[in-house]
Amino acid sequence: MSTETISFHTLQDEDYERINAELAAKDTLDVLRWAYQTFEDELVYACSFGAEGMVLIDLIYKVRKNAKIIFLDTNKHFKETYELIDRVKQKYPELRIELQEPELTLEQQAKEHGDELWKTQPDLCCQIRKIQPLNKALKGSRAWLSGLRREQSPTRANTQFVNKDRKFESLKICPLIHWKWEDVWNYIKLFDLTYNVLHDQGYPSIGCETCTLPVTDGGDSREGRWANSKKTECGLHLS
Repeated sequence: MSTETISFHTLQDEDYERINAELAAKDTLDVLRWAYQTFEDELVYACSFGAEGMVLIDLIYKVRKNAKIIFLDTNKHFKETYELIDRVKQKYPELRIELQEPELTLEQQAKEHGDELWKTQPDLCCQIRKIQPLNKALKGSRAWLSGLRREQSPTRANTQFVNKDRKFESLKICPLIHWKWEDVWNYIKLFDLTYNVLHDQGYPSIGCETCTLPVTDGGDSREGRWANSKKTECGLHLS
């Protein structure tokens, strides 16, 4: 199968098994090289600018300096996150970093669905402010990159390097699946990467300001997301 024909609509289950078996023998940079050689400009990195994001951006820059990176700007992120994005743009000037906003402003959303939708219907809020924008951003792309790691949560434990993403009818490539939390931070420190200062204040996973709390020492890395609710994922990575 030529690289031009590899897509969500052409790969069969046995193709995913074969590709993942081949990539299992490679390191993270090799996985990224394969991804960009295969999909070129039809590969998008959807980055949340967390610690894993800083690692992936640095690795991507070694492989494809003008890679396209999108940030799902819900308009409710911490100011520290926006400040980090500005620093990243300065450090990696050739990257094409775009902020993808929802079609509805916060004012329009409040008018249609009520104030503080993230409290009353968090799944709907994520649908409007994250899932729909990513679906729009992936138009014209055959694949997208994600910083998912298997140890992050039970729902991510079976993540492969290349995954069939039925939600977005795309291929989701996850080069960091075997990385541990300490591996991420060892890389950040080794290469003196910039990162979100909230990580130093007890926030291992950082999302919208309205839905993210610091985590107690020893707590699960996703514990602070949608605290006091049963919600654990925004929906981007759920079938």
